[in-house]
Amino acid sequence: MKNNEILAVLKSLSNETRLNILCWLKEPGEMNVSLPAAIKEEFPGGVCVGSIQERSGLAQSVISSYLSSMQKIGLLESRRFGQWTYYRRNEEAIAEFLEQFAAGLQTKKD
Repeated sequence: MKNNEILAVLKSLSNETRLNILCWLKEPGEMNVSLPAAIKEEFPGGVCVGSIQERSGLAQSVISSYLSSMQKIGLLESRRFGQWTYYRRNEEAIAEFLEQFAAGLQTKKD
């Protein structure tokens, strides 16, 4: 992960709502009361934009913009089912970010 990619993630997470969304998606079961079976099977951990919007209390257009930007930098994955779009955390990308960020902050010992 390059420095500009690390900076993009940090910039995204400097917004309280975007950070909250990433945290909320860590426990997707707390966000959705019931999911269609197809989503549970094909996209486990997916949460509907409407559920995220409802929890945030912000306009759906704002939340959709936040989710889209988080997807573009790799923090989230999305899948469309019919008229609904579902998002989930990209755990591999998050782990890579954390590893690279920590490595960049550590000092080398001789």
